[in-house]
Amino acid sequence: MSKADTGSRSVVIVGSGHNALVAACYLARAGHRVEVIERDTVLGGAVSTVERFPGHLVDRGSSAHIMIRHTGIIEELELARFGLRYIDCDPWAFAPAPPGTELPPIVFHKDLDRTCASIAEACGERDAEAYRRFATVWGPRSARVMRAFSGTPTGGHLLKSFWGMDPREAAGATGRASGGALSREMMQTGDALLDSLFDSERLKAALAWFGAQSGPPMSEPGSAPMVGFAALMHTLPPGRAVGGSGALSSALVARLKSDGGTVSGGDAVTSLTRVGDGWEVRTEGGRNIHADTVIAGCHILTTLNLLEHGGFDAGVIADWRRRIRVGPGIGMVVRAATTALPHYPGAETTESAHGLQLLVTDRRDLRRAHGAALAGDLPPRPVVLAMSFSALDPTIAAPGEHNLTLWSQWHPYDLADGTKWSDHSEREADRIIAELDAYAPGFADTIRHRFIQTPADLEREMGLLGGNVMHIEMSIDQMFMWRPLPELAGQRVPGAPGLYLTGASTHPGGGVSGASGRSAARLVERDLRPRRLRPLRR
Repeated sequence: MSKADTGSRSVVIVGSGHNALVAACYLARAGHRVEVIERDTVLGGAVSTVERFPGHLVDRGSSAHIMIRHTGIIEELELARFGLRYIDCDPWAFAPAPPGTELPPIVFHKDLDRTCASIAEACGERDAEAYRRFATVWGPRSARVMRAFSGTPTGGHLLKSFWGMDPREAAGATGRASGGALSREMMQTGDALLDSLFDSERLKAALAWFGAQSGPPMSEPGSAPMVGFAALMHTLPPGRAVGGSGALSSALVARLKSDGGTVSGGDAVTSLTRVGDGWEVRTEGGRNIHADTVIAGCHILTTLNLLEHGGFDAGVIADWRRRIRVGPGIGMVVRAATTALPHYPGAETTESAHGLQLLVTDRRDLRRAHGAALAGDLPPRPVVLAMSFSALDPTIAAPGEHNLTLWSQWHPYDLADGTKWSDHSEREADRIIAELDAYAPGFADTIRHRFIQTPADLEREMGLLGGNVMHIEMSIDQMFMWRPLPELAGQRVPGAPGLYLTGASTHPGGGVSGASGRSAARLVERDLRPRRLRPLRR
């Protein structure tokens, strides 16, 4: 995006999540006067890192970055010039043997041959060959899904993203191929895809747990592409930003300031009011800012509250609120400072510690946890994803120590028995730690400090309503041109010209991608561009 010939406009961006900062950077680079206003004193939203324990830089939200590395945004904004550097997570995933067995682990390397060799040893030659076919077929498909995620969710863009997919890839035993077969494979459940390919439940469980990081269980229609993303990791694995996840936000802030943009932290926006041809933005600190354009990068329900406080039609707002589904909550986190990395029997830490440690060997545990969350209950057995990125980047831990993130999914925000999360947080953290200790005996004894983030804590600290790190559910009816609602999916608000939406509440949803920030900036530039006069017809 180059400097526009439309003249400079004043743009206020509400929230400093990474999508909001991406939008700010593109618009400041184009010559607009941009100010980001953030309620928190820590910038970056869920893409931020703080010193939780002495000498330990600990992420508040996300840890591994996958999607943004496929979008081109890092290169377009030249974020390497502003200090951003990634280390590849390779191996990108590790699935230990079931506790109490002497089976080999499954190690997912970037290199497909090494991955297949590990699967052959742990699960058998048939599953290894099936995984090779899976990676070959679903790699190109996932690249197209990523292309669809990187732009606006219009019919034209989606058609362009998927145009040319070969239906012969979906030919079954009969050898017959059709677009219908291909679309069926894309819309099937992740579990159905896994059952059609593999025999080993261990392998199915590991890939289902990887896919479920998007939020929904792999029993939901349309979840197959979330499993399919595993194939893309053999092209470019997850990346770990040196210095912590927040290094991305820090680079974006530095880029923004270099182009004249400003950031104001610790001053929450309280209302958005349409005044004349612009917007009046009021803050808790008493500021009253006039802007030509506003981009809301906060939770969609927070944005609707700000509009209602500014006099927008309350009936319309109420209707939108009722139809947006946040969901029961995604999970909770334990951050730990330790004296050592987890030691999994039969594996070296160079195999286990560099990527996502998928601590599930049976999909029934995933299903039980999700079902319990829907009922408002704690999971019968926590399902845990462990990450120990101090093994890749020692700068984030105190000398001679490590820090780990233990993410457990699913945990409900509202507990059915009416108790508060403060009544359960310590005990549930103990259960999550015990789960890792079962796979890596002795781990619990290495913990020096721990910090717990329950769903209620995620909401309080980062504005993640309902404890949902994806803002709203990532089910198929709230994706693409339906996210968060069909009438809001274009990142504009009907009846509110000059107001744009970005963040996880919009397409393509949660995760670290920056795509909706770039799309919002492009919409602003397009709307500000003078329309060419059409020639008169005789």
